[in-house]
Amino acid sequence: MSKRPVIWVLVGILSVLHFVLHVGLGIGRAAPDLLTIALLLMAREVGVGSAAGAGLVLGLLEDSLSVLAFGANTVAMTMVGILGALTRDLFVGDSRLFVVSYLFLGKLARDFGHWVLVGDELRQPFSEQVLVQGGIAAVYVAAIGLGLTFAVRLTAES
Repeated sequence: MSKRPVIWVLVGILSVLHFVLHVGLGIGRAAPDLLTIALLLMAREVGVGSAAGAGLVLGLLEDSLSVLAFGANTVAMTMVGILGALTRDLFVGDSRLFVVSYLFLGKLARDFGHWVLVGDELRQPFSEQVLVQGGIAAVYVAAIGLGLTFAVRLTAES
């Protein structure tokens, strides 16, 4: 069985769960960035165009909650989708080390892209926002994404 239908279902579930955790339950920054996880997992399964389109849609959804930096998440997520899809041609296989590195670097790239695109009034120092907060969030995303990757793999094999 192909993993592709499972990935699209997973993207939908993670997107809804992301907003339930962040907005519905009010957890905010303490909740994992499930949109980035969904995008990165999906980008390995589809082409560059589909990954860019998914990044655009997921970024717009995230930006719908942002009044001051509208568009920053959209551009950052689109670029992460494109870069994630390009890794499929560069790296074959899904070892644990690769998946952890891929998710960690993907989340850092998203945070860096967002940091670059927000205005100076909203931008915190690079070391604080991208390296410290982004690094902690990237470890969180890599851990959760690793579990989801192997759950998807088991579901697709059965």
